Amino acid sequence: MGVFFSQVGHKIADLYHWLVAQCDRVTGEQANARIKHFMQNQHGSIITYAALAVIPIAGFTGVALDTARAYMLQSQLSASLDASALAAGKSLTEEEIIADVNRYFGVNFKEGYMHATLHGPYASYNPDTNTITVNARADLHTTFMRLFGQDIITVSAQTEIQRNVRGMELVLVMDNTGSMRSGSKIETMKNAATDLINILYGERDTVDDFWVGLVPFVASINIGASNWDWLSGYDPSDFTDEGTVWKGCVEARSGLFDRDDSTPLEAPFTAYFYPDASDNNYPPIREENYYQNDGKGPNLGCGPAITPLTASKSTIIDKIDEMLPWHRGGTMSNLGLSWGWRVLSPKWRGVWHTDDLSLPKDYDEPLMDKVVIILTDGVNQFYDHGSSGPDGSDYTAYGRRTWNRLGLNNPSSGNSTNEINARMSTTCEAMKQEGIIIYTITFQLSNSSTQSLFRNCATSRAHYFNSPSNSELQTVFRRIGNELSNLRITQ
Repeated sequence: MGVFFSQVGHKIADLYHWLVAQCDRVTGEQANARIKHFMQNQHGSIITYAALAVIPIAGFTGVALDTARAYMLQSQLSASLDASALAAGKSLTEEEIIADVNRYFGVNFKEGYMHATLHGPYASYNPDTNTITVNARADLHTTFMRLFGQDIITVSAQTEIQRNVRGMELVLVMDNTGSMRSGSKIETMKNAATDLINILYGERDTVDDFWVGLVPFVASINIGASNWDWLSGYDPSDFTDEGTVWKGCVEARSGLFDRDDSTPLEAPFTAYFYPDASDNNYPPIREENYYQNDGKGPNLGCGPAITPLTASKSTIIDKIDEMLPWHRGGTMSNLGLSWGWRVLSPKWRGVWHTDDLSLPKDYDEPLMDKVVIILTDGVNQFYDHGSSGPDGSDYTAYGRRTWNRLGLNNPSSGNSTNEINARMSTTCEAMKQEGIIIYTITFQLSNSSTQSLFRNCATSRAHYFNSPSNSELQTVFRRIGNELSNLRITQ
C-alpha cells in the first residue's frame, strides 16, 4: 500500500508539472486531446486513474486552505480596525483621530502578517454625524489557487463608530495667594492650566457642549465689579471717597451661606473693604500688584475676578494669563471651592452675566458632566503680615481673625484653620452629592492636614495629586486633560 501511494504521489507530481507546462501554451481543444491520450495509456492505468481522482480532492483542499488563510487575514484586519477606531474615538480632532488610528492599528495588526501586502488604514471623521470611518485592504499571495491562475486574494474590511460626545462644564479653582510668587509657581500653574485647555479644545476656539470657568482665590473672592447688584448695603462712595473704586471682592456670608450654593437673592453679599489701620495706612492708594505686601487701600489683597462659564478657548486662556499672586490676608481655599460650585450650580442660571442664559445646566442633564479642579500651595489660614497686624491677622473675607466671625470659643490660629478646613469638607461633600467631579492638587505642600483635606475632598484617591514639583505639575494637568477628554467621548 505504501508503494501504491508513493506511485500515486509521483503521478500527481508528473501531472502537476505537465499541466503547468502545457496550460498556457495550448488551446482548450489541444488540452482535451492530450488529456485523452494520457488517459488511454494503459501502462499503470489504475495508478493514473487514482492520481486523477486525487486531483480534485487536492484541488478542493488547496482552495480551502487558501480560502481559510484569506478568512483569517480578513478577521484579523476587521478586529484591528475595530480596536483602532474605538481607541481613536476618544480623540477630539480629526488630526488626532487619524494619528491614533494608525498608532493603534499598528499595535494590533503586525507588520508582515501572513506575508500580506497592506493598504491602509484610512480614517475619516464626519463632524456632522460625529462618526469615524476606518477601512483597509490587504493582498494575500495564494499557495494553491495560483495553479488556477489566482495569484492574489484581496480582502477588505471597514468599521464605523458613532460617537456620543458628553457635554462638560469645567471650573478651575486656582490659588492666587502671595506664596505662589515664589519658585515660579504661579507661572508653572498658568502654563499647566493652559496645556489642559489646549488638550480639551485642540485647535478650535469653541467645542460643542463645552464650557470653562475660572475662580482665582486668595483670602477673599472677586465676583467682578459688574455684579454690584448682588450686594447689600453697598455705597460706591465708601471707595470713591478714598480715591478708588470697588474692585469686586466680597466678604464671606454668615451662617451656612459661606459653604453652599445659595444665590444673592437668598443671601446677598457684602463688599470687601480693608479698613484704614496700622497695617494698611492710606492714602496714598497703592493697589497695583507689584507693591506686593506694601500695597495699600480698601481693595488690598483682592485678586482677579471670577470668569463664569464661557465657551471660548481664547477667553479662558487670556483670563488664566492674567492671574497674579496677590499678597496679604492669607488663604481661604474653602471660599474658592464654594465659588467654584456657584459657577456650576443650576441655581445660578441667569444670575451670572453671560451671553448664554441656559448655563449652568441642570445636574441631571443627559450626557453632561460638571468638573472642578482646585489647586493650592498653602494651608487655610489667616495671615498676619510681619506679626504686626491688629486683631491677630490681616483683613480677610472673614474680617480679622480675632473678630471671630467663625463663631469659635477660642479663635486661635490653629482653631481657625481647623474650622475653615471643616467648612471646606462640608462643601466638598455637598458638591459630590450633586455628582460634581472634583480633582484636587496640593502644590509643593508638605502639611499633612491640608493633604488629607484635599485627598478626602477629591472624588476618589485617583483624583488627588500630592505636592508635584514644577515639572510634575505640567504632567498632572496633562493627565487630567486626557482623562477629561476620555470622559467626554464615549462609544
